[in-house]
Amino acid sequence: MLQVENLNAHYGKLQVLHDLSLTIRDGERVGIFGHNGAGKTTLLKCCVGDIAQISGNIRYHGEPILPGQVHLNVRQGIGFVPQGHNVFRELSVAQNLRISGLMHDPAYAETVYGIFPILKERSVQQAGSLSGGQQQMLALGMALMTRPKLLLLDEPTTGLAPIIVRDVLASIRSINQSEGTTVIIVEQNVPATLQQVERAVVLKSGRIIFDGPSQQLREQENLWHLF
Repeated sequence: MLQVENLNAHYGKLQVLHDLSLTIRDGERVGIFGHNGAGKTTLLKCCVGDIAQISGNIRYHGEPILPGQVHLNVRQGIGFVPQGHNVFRELSVAQNLRISGLMHDPAYAETVYGIFPILKERSVQQAGSLSGGQQQMLALGMALMTRPKLLLLDEPTTGLAPIIVRDVLASIRSINQSEGTTVIIVEQNVPATLQQVERAVVLKSGRIIFDGPSQQLREQENLWHLF
């Protein structure tokens, strides 16, 4: 369980999150939505300890998330995939996965290939020569090689074609269902993401203005008034 209590986050004098509280249960698929500047990415970064200037408490399975100590926090079983194609472009697909799994079980790459068959087909191909969607799948696969219990994803479909967006989001749901991994996904593509998550959280100006079943948000006739 991830528990965020009375979280405030600043960049210098600019306050981005305001007294935010949120609880994520094990095994959930949660979408975080909101306009640009709402604090979505900041929230994810706080959850992995990538923002030092915070107040409040963040705990994962009862253990504190230490601000500014990402390398320690990830050892609790937290994976974070920032926006963009975060791969070693000069290395092959297989090498990217092997490096990511060095501290865990490199043989787990076969499970990753089962989730992303295209990576198996391209295992000897240089990562930088993959399409944008394939690079995103590789970045997800690399995160999985660390065997996270909680996976934080920051806009994984940015810049992808609609058909690839569908495949990437479906694979994220598959990760949750087959591996039991808790998934928190920040996305601008609200309609497509709502089809794949079970819970939706909407931020506005650093505060939560909606937290409920994704179906409830999908059924709102005037969804966009929240944004």
